[in-house]
Amino acid sequence: METGQVALRAAGLYDGFLALVRPGEDAKRVVDRRGTVLFDRPADPGSARPEVDRGELRRLLIDSLAPGTIRWGRKLTSVRRRAEGGHELTFAGGPAAHADLVIGADGAWSKVRPLLTPVTPSYSGTCFVEIALAPDGRDHRANVAAIGSGTLMALAPGKGIIVHRCADGHVRGYAALNRSEQWMEPIGSGDRSATLRRVAEEFDGWSPSLTAFVAQSESEPWLRPIHALPVGLAWNRVPGVTLVGDAAHLMAPFAGAGANLALYDGADLAGELVGRPDTETALGAYEERLFPRSSAAAGRSARNLEAFFGRGTPQSVAALFERPHHG
Repeated sequence: METGQVALRAAGLYDGFLALVRPGEDAKRVVDRRGTVLFDRPADPGSARPEVDRGELRRLLIDSLAPGTIRWGRKLTSVRRRAEGGHELTFAGGPAAHADLVIGADGAWSKVRPLLTPVTPSYSGTCFVEIALAPDGRDHRANVAAIGSGTLMALAPGKGIIVHRCADGHVRGYAALNRSEQWMEPIGSGDRSATLRRVAEEFDGWSPSLTAFVAQSESEPWLRPIHALPVGLAWNRVPGVTLVGDAAHLMAPFAGAGANLALYDGADLAGELVGRPDTETALGAYEERLFPRSSAAAGRSARNLEAFFGRGTPQSVAALFERPHHG
């Protein structure tokens, strides 16, 4: 199974990971725009895909490294191949560096990816606006109760309100809309209240218990356009360069695979580099497995994105979660 838990075990961090797991937060509830429950699955204490706070997981990983392993404040700006071999890496806020092996783990807008392929991420047509309710804010008890113990997905064609109930009492999530890039341009450029009103208007006619998550949001409404690389992206072997994570296979977050694949990629690549004396053979073997697994996950993500916001939703999403191995 291509899960990040493989990497955590390999790194000796699995017990620390288990201490961060949040039982109960993997519950799922799907409702329509009126709040009618179409699917409601309680938490599974024995789930193979437990929930964990991403910030806590990040801290666990960083704390396991020797001091100085991560060079903070050294944003990569460009990479070029050197005529004499290897690559020169240019950074903002620091001197350039030379490297014989470059592994691009630099996300959606990777500066390393152009060494391998000219392909760039495309806008999926769906954008997210961050929303949140604080535990010490106004009285939201009725709204929070509507979530259940995990994640609430309120959906209609082209839009949705997706919120998660965290162990600390916070509610965090997104208002999701299928809109053009032109529609998105003013979002976030005005004051917070005006932005929230504009987004809330997109849910006119929905149950007030749902629209309250948007209209009464207490967080900065950051806009998150969903981009993705093409399903099945691959490249020819380029000496001394490869990619992991979103740099290699950016996809919409509807396969639940992004962080898991990034961790798995790292463990798989590390195993090859340690286990083979020849770096190029190791990179080739890694990419031979990378391409099919990332293509499969990206395909599921694209199909699920359509299930979430296409014409058949929310029934299509309820049906998706009712499958034994959804996606």
